Amino acid sequence: MADISFDDFLKVDIRVGEVIRAEPYPEARKPAIKMWIDFGGDIGERKTSAQITAHYDSSTLVGKQVMAVVNFPPRQIGKFMSEVLVLGLPDEAGEIVLIGPDGKVPVGGRMH
Repeated sequence: MADISFDDFLKVDIRVGEVIRAEPYPEARKPAIKMWIDFGGDIGERKTSAQITAHYDSSTLVGKQVMAVVNFPPRQIGKFMSEVLVLGLPDEAGEIVLIGPDGKVPVGGRMH
């Protein structure tokens, strides 16, 4: 992978948000969950979907703080418009585990 400059990194706006609503997304090609995430302040509520059903279900996500890229353009995922990209890491089986702070922080905080 090519090196990037610090200025390139600063272009990626990664914020913490809190999941305020989540529901299954059975119409997706692979099992997924739709999430509505509150980023507070100027960003407000944004929605997304993620293939995270191996570790999460919609009832366990509400109240969870997650990290997401908030400055990508919206992307159509089936019949659902995704407005942010939640971040995660693969476990040993390749299933995604979401990234979030290890303690409560104010929503909307920018990663640096």
